[in-house]
Amino acid sequence: MNRRNLIKSLIAGTVASAFPLSNSVLASNHTAKKKYPWKNWSGNQKCFPDQRVAPASVTELQTLISNTKGRIRAVGTGHSFSELVPTDETLLSIRRLSGLKSTDATKKTATIYSGSILSEIGPLLNAQNQALINMPDIDQQTLSGCICTSTHGTGRELGSLSHYVEALDIVTASGDLLHCNQQENSELFKAAQVSLGALGIITSITMRNTSPFKLKRQSRWLPLDDLLPEADALSRANRNFEFFYFPFTGMSLTDSLNVTNEAVNQSEELDGNSGIMDLKSARDYLSWANKLRELILSTYMKTISPEENIDHSYAIYATERNVRFNEMEYHLPAELGLKALQEVRTTIESQFPEVFFPIECRFVKGDDIWLSPFYQRDTISIAVHRYFEEDHSALYKAIEPILQKYQGRPHWGKINTFSHQQFKQAYPQWNAFQAVRRQYDPEGKFLNPYLMRTFGVS
Repeated sequence: MNRRNLIKSLIAGTVASAFPLSNSVLASNHTAKKKYPWKNWSGNQKCFPDQRVAPASVTELQTLISNTKGRIRAVGTGHSFSELVPTDETLLSIRRLSGLKSTDATKKTATIYSGSILSEIGPLLNAQNQALINMPDIDQQTLSGCICTSTHGTGRELGSLSHYVEALDIVTASGDLLHCNQQENSELFKAAQVSLGALGIITSITMRNTSPFKLKRQSRWLPLDDLLPEADALSRANRNFEFFYFPFTGMSLTDSLNVTNEAVNQSEELDGNSGIMDLKSARDYLSWANKLRELILSTYMKTISPEENIDHSYAIYATERNVRFNEMEYHLPAELGLKALQEVRTTIESQFPEVFFPIECRFVKGDDIWLSPFYQRDTISIAVHRYFEEDHSALYKAIEPILQKYQGRPHWGKINTFSHQQFKQAYPQWNAFQAVRRQYDPEGKFLNPYLMRTFGVS
């Protein structure tokens, strides 16, 4: 196992691919004459829409929505694992609505077209002397997809991307283009900050930003039992802090990011496959002897020295990765998250010797957004992954009740079995969101079977 490959690629293996599936980019002739199948990155979600469209302008989008009689679902780059996208009617790509619309140097805000991919936004903002305040650990999602699902990075004092939305424009079921913020169409704004695509199609988003900055990444290996007593303090001492636990090793990898004025120190670009596949090989050869597996892997991991990397903020959060998986992630109250993690670890290591993907733990600041999983509470997020070619159902069936027991709310874009009643109980503003949804989409044009079940719509 190559030392540098291990550090970078094992982290890389826990998040979605930087290579969107070719069928995520929809045809530019707007209306397909045949049924073309769609599937997400991992392949766990599929559909055969009657129509696949990709409007090139807001006006074209308005006309399309006004003239479409059936249901419409929007798709970004296919990085969600839940059933948010699939439809047998109209599948609409927002990808052609991309780029910067405008910037305000005084307010440090930028209005960005909703189909822009995060990896594109960083350099564009940097040229305008701005930067996103925080980013997730992948950068291949569309901005709109991130907002609709409350996609997040890590940082005890940092919210999800939705938290930094100042305003947005949305085309509703009637084809009307509405601008909304805290003062104008304020209830629509609070609902649309995390909307699941159920209120209409977002065309542009105004983000609250900051001046460009550099970050120093520091990574180190620790036994999990040594890390857990320090984890809360580390999450407070570092701007961004997360850690990964590697089942059947006893070891964790911490990842800390802090603002620096030091010169950029870029590490070489490495293969994102080898490290995670080395863990798979260890599983395949040693799953019959988990104590030996732990001895070999932990002994090796303890020899790895801490590493540092410095780069511009937008360039350091994400790394290229190719190993596919399916994912379940829950957001738990910060005071309960580490206790839940210990129970998850015990369950995996006593019942599921086939697991080799690391468990990812991140810290997110609470907010006041109606359907945000971080609504009114600071959070620890726990993400459990399973290799895409292997059945995840038994693992998730065993782990999900633990995360629910500790008051977890599921990530909107990740696999879960939450029912309508569970969502209703978990979100204090659930009824307020539903009232806004019925007001702007009374016929349910933007729903699919999953959202109809989730919202309790017959």
